[in-house]
Amino acid sequence: MKAPLIAVISVGIAAAAPAVAVSADEINGAPAQERRAAPGLVDTERPLVKTDLSEPVGRVTLETPTAAQTTHRRLVQRFLRLRNRANRLIAKRDRRKPRIVDTAKQVRWSNRGLRREIRRLRKRVGNLREDLRDRRAGLTPAVRVTLKRIAFCESKGNPRAIGGGGAFRGKYQFTYGTWRGVGGEGDPAAAPEAEQDRRAATLLKRSGTAPWPVCG
Repeated sequence: MKAPLIAVISVGIAAAAPAVAVSADEINGAPAQERRAAPGLVDTERPLVKTDLSEPVGRVTLETPTAAQTTHRRLVQRFLRLRNRANRLIAKRDRRKPRIVDTAKQVRWSNRGLRREIRRLRKRVGNLREDLRDRRAGLTPAVRVTLKRIAFCESKGNPRAIGGGGAFRGKYQFTYGTWRGVGGEGDPAAAPEAEQDRRAATLLKRSGTAPWPVCG
């Protein structure tokens, strides 16, 4: 009973062998992409790459910025500083929290455009500082009207006028003592007109029109 069973097994093995050979031949004759997908086979067309992270990767080159790029970066930084300075002054004038920015759409501008905008911002910052000084001095629109009348009477509005044999000086004909009393330094007639206006506003707030007995 055992002999026929062995014969059957042998026949099964012999029949299976050609099938295995055909499958291998088909795989070997298939395109490279299909052979790489077949399990258990090694792709002889793709070399094995050994990666060693401890070895240097080669020469690394860094791109050096041009002179124009360096100038552009410097101009953008200057623009941002002036813009934030203006924002802080505006916030101080309007009594609110300042808005600080660290990026600007002007980074895409040309160097010429940035320089033009920087000049505009510098002028803006100067005007804002003048506004704050005027506010601290109490130079309101109503006070300006009064001072304009006094200045016209005293000197025809000339900030360089000198009268009284040199004793009275400037737009409001300050004496040296009165000028120093309101925080002025040096010659009143040599001071900027805006400063003379602020000093006169301080004097008007402190003493009224008494310091100008004729024109007050």
